[in-house]
Amino acid sequence: MKKREVLTSIKDEKLIVERRNQMIKGAVTLFKEKGFHRTTTREIAKAAGFSIGTLYEYIQSKEDVLYLVCDNIYDEVRVRLEEMVVDRYTIAELQQAIQHYFKVVDELQDEVLVMYQEAKSLSKDALPYVLKKELDMVEMFKVIIEGCVENNQFALTDKEISLFAHHLFVQGQMWAFRRWWLQKHYSLEEYTNMQLDFLLKNFSFQQLCEGETV
Repeated sequence: MKKREVLTSIKDEKLIVERRNQMIKGAVTLFKEKGFHRTTTREIAKAAGFSIGTLYEYIQSKEDVLYLVCDNIYDEVRVRLEEMVVDRYTIAELQQAIQHYFKVVDELQDEVLVMYQEAKSLSKDALPYVLKKELDMVEMFKVIIEGCVENNQFALTDKEISLFAHHLFVQGQMWAFRRWWLQKHYSLEEYTNMQLDFLLKNFSFQQLCEGETV
């Protein structure tokens, strides 16, 4: 899917990246505190450290800022997920991948929260592109799960593999968007270990039951 172009009057690519990164950083803080619709472009410019006139040299609308924020967050999460090393496709490696992902969400929880809450406000042409990025990250877990199934680590149908991959992804995001309660009661380690138990013990129980009925 084609990347949405955000128009700018500036020709210096390095400066565009620098200014937009400042804009994104300021916007994330504001969107977290006030939400996208209650935040003004003047506030975004101030948080970024430049004037409203300068802001409009790099974007054309507030919706452009939201798109840049979401696009940047997905890229950051994806890059960190690509640090996962999986080559044997075992349950142990799947556990390590889940632990790594939950840690990434913890480190980027403000960004993940904004992405979760505000992506719905993206324009009709931008939303499919951004959601495709999320599906690509879900696919990373799907590939690991498929490898585990092929190695007889557990038995799942294609539909179950897809749902499991999406389930893992959402459980990681939940650490950010339910943090108002979760982080009062659990450490990241406790949350991660309990989710691993819920997810993987279910498969062990299912296969045990299937074995008893054979």
